[in-house]
Amino acid sequence: MKRLILLSAILTATSFFSQTLKKVSYQDGSQKLNGLVTSNAGKKLPGVLILPAWKGIDDEAKTAAEDLKKQGYIAFIADVYGEGNIPTDNASAAKTAGFYKKDYAAYQKRISLALDQLKKKGAVSDKIAVIGYCFGGTGALESARGKLPVAGVISIHGSIGKDQSRPNETISTKILVENPAEDKSVTPEDYNNLVKEMNDGKADWQIITYANSKHTFTDPKSPDYNEVMAKRAWNHTLLFLKEILK
Repeated sequence: MKRLILLSAILTATSFFSQTLKKVSYQDGSQKLNGLVTSNAGKKLPGVLILPAWKGIDDEAKTAAEDLKKQGYIAFIADVYGEGNIPTDNASAAKTAGFYKKDYAAYQKRISLALDQLKKKGAVSDKIAVIGYCFGGTGALESARGKLPVAGVISIHGSIGKDQSRPNETISTKILVENPAEDKSVTPEDYNNLVKEMNDGKADWQIITYANSKHTFTDPKSPDYNEVMAKRAWNHTLLFLKEILK
């Protein structure tokens, strides 16, 4: 019975998203990329680029896009990996995400291409932010490190570590990091290095740490889901976006 209920919920969500989010195909050289944009595309509105978690575009990213549309933003979900390269399990996700974490310039390029698509869909060029979940949270920070033209970035339970051979540079983008207190993938050293990086870069930054929360605490499908903290994190997301984009 539980499996039938879950299957029904998945089918309902799939049908809903297929009606409200429109596929957008674009290119990185010969690699085809398939993003999704909200149905208010074409209007002149602030825009939010969503970078999904390590298995590619998922329901959490899609739900965020729909919620952002309701708040008056055009939302575009980036396809970082490209057609034919979407991971099917944790092992392949770790390998593929690991490639882009190491080759951060390639990651920044895929983010930049997605930003171009968001602008083409009507987003006002000086009113754009990037939010990312998990691997996408890493990408949000890379958007700031790469000096991409965005007003602010939000890293949601992202991997915040950076290769320490990379120099700390000036960061003009506003930064919000939503960090689960019990995220085993984030070490005290990672945390302290990020704080130093932000201070060295004279960034406008904030880290909010959520108690009793493990890595994927915002995802309703995850065993780590913490409803109270997930709602708080989303409210913090909306508050930050309102400040920098409206």
